[in-house]
Amino acid sequence: MKHVRRFFDRASDWTADRWAPVGVVVARKPIKIPLIILGVLLVYALPIIEPPFISTPNSDFPNVLFTVTLYAIVAIGLNIVTGYAGLLDLGYVGFYATGAYIVGIFTAYHFAWPFLLVLPLAMGVTLLTGILLGAPTLRVRGDYLAIVTMGFGELIRITIRNTDWLGGPGGIKAIPGPDGLGEPDGLFKIPHLSWDGLNPLIDLGQSTKFLVFGVLDATPYFWLALTVLIIVILVERLVKSSRVGRMWEATREDEDAAEIMGVPTFKFKLLAFASGAFIGGLAGALFAAKAGYINPTSFPASLSILFVAAVVIGGSGNRWGAIIGAVIVAYIPERFRELEDFRLLFFGIALVVIVSFRPQGIFPAYSARRERRKARQAEYVAARAEAKALKDGANV
Repeated sequence: MKHVRRFFDRASDWTADRWAPVGVVVARKPIKIPLIILGVLLVYALPIIEPPFISTPNSDFPNVLFTVTLYAIVAIGLNIVTGYAGLLDLGYVGFYATGAYIVGIFTAYHFAWPFLLVLPLAMGVTLLTGILLGAPTLRVRGDYLAIVTMGFGELIRITIRNTDWLGGPGGIKAIPGPDGLGEPDGLFKIPHLSWDGLNPLIDLGQSTKFLVFGVLDATPYFWLALTVLIIVILVERLVKSSRVGRMWEATREDEDAAEIMGVPTFKFKLLAFASGAFIGGLAGALFAAKAGYINPTSFPASLSILFVAAVVIGGSGNRWGAIIGAVIVAYIPERFRELEDFRLLFFGIALVVIVSFRPQGIFPAYSARRERRKARQAEYVAARAEAKALKDGANV
């Protein structure tokens, strides 16, 4: 009877744990959706509002926001490769550079195609590049894969520098941005806010032309990049919750066991690699359109290390952790630019502290399989302890 009662107690606890969160979600859903929409609108308005404690006084705030958003897009792509599939990619900047140079070549250097027509081409070429790189290299694992991918990033940069058709060391200049609406004045103008302490004032001397992608104002580029980021998050979330996401998780946890269970691990690793390359090319295309000028020095190997740092610091395998890690990596050095050279020292110290105290990242990934395994281990240990106690009692 004791075992039967324990079974029903566990069943009732499981039922409560299983369905209680659903009731909470249903109850909070009418409130949750408006809060999410309000939060997104607030992020869109950041370059207009320029909050005094968040804005960067020594750097152009809309430009910093654009860079942060680009890093967030890159972090999501790299998180698919590193966080979901468990593949260490130290040459991700190669895909970033490929997308940027496709835009530069087809919009300015050899052709004059519009940006919106070249954008899918850039993503398609980087997708193909990811497949061509992954097909021979994903058969190796661990440190060997990291070395191969790092070599790929350097190979792309050196090839660009030594190929005149790609611009050579001089790079590509005068890259046009996307076509705006109602140019040159835009459909309407949005005035910015200025702050007198904590008192907001409307600054009529500074305004943003709605959806006019100029050189001096990075706000429309930030809006474009943020829209792309939201779309990427939605698509990535659907893929992660599908069968593909479960196969990635199985491959990351134990590739040999997944193979034994019938999972075609190479196929799904290649899919993850190509998906990450696709998103990296998208981010590189946006970067080229905003910068207007690119050259081989725009894509150093250290940029790949920053991308990996963003994913690791935020939490490998957690999309929101990767995004927050990208914000930390891209925003903090610009926010404390007044410290000059010491800002990089403080930034490095912050990274060391975060990695030391949170080795799995600020927001580590949640794995249902890992939690179930821990629960089974805890039950096994408890059962062994109970059996030992009963045996000792019987002997007495």
